[in-house]
Amino acid sequence: MSDTKTVRIGVLGAARIAPNALIAPARGNAEAEVVAVAARDRARAAEYARKHGIAKVHGGYEELLADPDIDAVYNPLPNGLHAQWTLAALAAGKHVLCEKPFTSNATEAATVAEAADNSGLVVMEAFHYRYHPLAQRVVDIVASGEVGKLKHVQAALCFPLPKFSDIRYNRELAGGAMMDAGCYALHMVRLLGGDEPDVVSAHAKLHKPDVDRAMKADLVFPKGHTGSLTASLWSADLLKITASAIGDKGRLDVFNFVAPQAYHRLTVRTADGKRVERLSKRPSYSYQLDAFCAAVLRGEPVLTPPSDSIKNMTVIDEIYRKAGLSPR
Repeated sequence: MSDTKTVRIGVLGAARIAPNALIAPARGNAEAEVVAVAARDRARAAEYARKHGIAKVHGGYEELLADPDIDAVYNPLPNGLHAQWTLAALAAGKHVLCEKPFTSNATEAATVAEAADNSGLVVMEAFHYRYHPLAQRVVDIVASGEVGKLKHVQAALCFPLPKFSDIRYNRELAGGAMMDAGCYALHMVRLLGGDEPDVVSAHAKLHKPDVDRAMKADLVFPKGHTGSLTASLWSADLLKITASAIGDKGRLDVFNFVAPQAYHRLTVRTADGKRVERLSKRPSYSYQLDAFCAAVLRGEPVLTPPSDSIKNMTVIDEIYRKAGLSPR
């Protein structure tokens, strides 16, 4: 917990995601302030700071972490750098909001989780969708028994990324469809399934050796219900953002669980009929920042702690193995 009333946040890297994920939400949050940005190219960081109204510029990540006027860092660096710089931030005494996927693999996730535990600092994986009321509503409906005993849960996140020079196709930076889109789909399947699944099979479509442009996986949960996921950066599934929980009394279907603020639809079908629900249009990123600040300032628990990140990365690693690829 912090003694201050505001979480002063520094951004590692002039990342494209930060304006939507952090900078805009912070403007509407009395408990958060984005005070600094760092990039390896100081000129780029300075231009980024001017564009987004950030007061302080650091010429390197180490310099930002050494800044005593920063309480926490946002880590939106490439996947392969998440563990390194989250660990560095913890060593510097900073809380961390780390973009998904948490690390390159489960081994790194366990290392970061241990460091977080030992530090007493907040480390939170930025699965922003989990903090939107839509995600909790889905959990509550399944738990209520309205759709009955679960038989199958599934999720898909597919979108086109034809720019093959993008870092998300870079093996050295822990790229691949399963890491990028797939970590969301898996997280949602785990959320709907209510437990940790085993991987039955997985099949990848490759962009180049050991880099998946699409992934499908079949799962099984300890209580017997099954699961499946589809993730794609470039495949015949051009755009798909769905999730379903199918039980012996009905089913629940969600359209756009990832960014419900843009548009979403939650449909429940049972013997009693069909019901459509829509929840808040407030950005998922704003809810996420609320939770991060509450954890830092008041010690409140988060929904995506490192312990959950280890579980997600463990299944991702196994999906890669079952697909005949190596974990990142």
